[in-house]
Amino acid sequence: VIAPQLDPYEAVMLLRIRVLRGSLDAVTKALAERDDIPFIDLTAGGDEILAVLASGRDPRNRLIFRQLPATRAVTSVEAQTAMHVYADASAWRLDALSAAERRELTAPVRSHAPDGLDREILATLAPDARQSAAALAAKLGRPESTVRRRLTALPPVTQTYVDPHRLGLLVDANLYLRLPPAELHRVGAALAAHPAVHGVLSTTGRANLHVAVWLPNLEGLHRFITGELAALGVTDVETVLVGRAIKRPGQPIGSVIPRSGSLAATVRTPARTG
Repeated sequence: VIAPQLDPYEAVMLLRIRVLRGSLDAVTKALAERDDIPFIDLTAGGDEILAVLASGRDPRNRLIFRQLPATRAVTSVEAQTAMHVYADASAWRLDALSAAERRELTAPVRSHAPDGLDREILATLAPDARQSAAALAAKLGRPESTVRRRLTALPPVTQTYVDPHRLGLLVDANLYLRLPPAELHRVGAALAAHPAVHGVLSTTGRANLHVAVWLPNLEGLHRFITGELAALGVTDVETVLVGRAIKRPGQPIGSVIPRSGSLAATVRTPARTG
């Protein structure tokens, strides 16, 4: 699976798009076809789309300021720009593996730096990473031997997908916290170290700290809010349950998506247990 790399100067926006229920599928499909939206989820309520937009260097993104507001099916759009990442899903750990097991799952470090041709190959692979070297060569107009050699030289980036449901983590939720500036870093850093948290970002907007959590059940979510958040002095929080993952980088649209976290949080929200 080839995941596109963001320009380091490129802004990332977290979108919350409310849609008329009868138009949810059409709007979701249109968003999923865009190259600048790598992540899409639906809330458990089914009336809101959560998406990550790579908005580029121009803050006045056409999608935000013209296209979505002009869509009759869209009732509201909220866009929050990520300012600082305290933790994302790639750093989430349960400490269930031994040191030896971690070494076995760690890919070897290779020094090859991708050049222009490498990036062309990666872009061509993005829709379907299972394409053969011959198919890639034909699309790129390059000798097959060259493409095959470049594929071999590219450093492998491997990911192990873990289904949180199999670990008994049945509820995925996004928490939108509103904090005074003096408390933002302290709370963000503390939550980044919590085992239930798989994403913490400071953002623009009314809620300035976005937190994504996996928990065993709704009672566990309640305890997290009234216990951990309250102990940190958090007094203003909005809770949104995530319902279904629609799009991930490198995953063909409509395919079965592994239940794994993202900037927007991911996974399906299950029925209440316990």
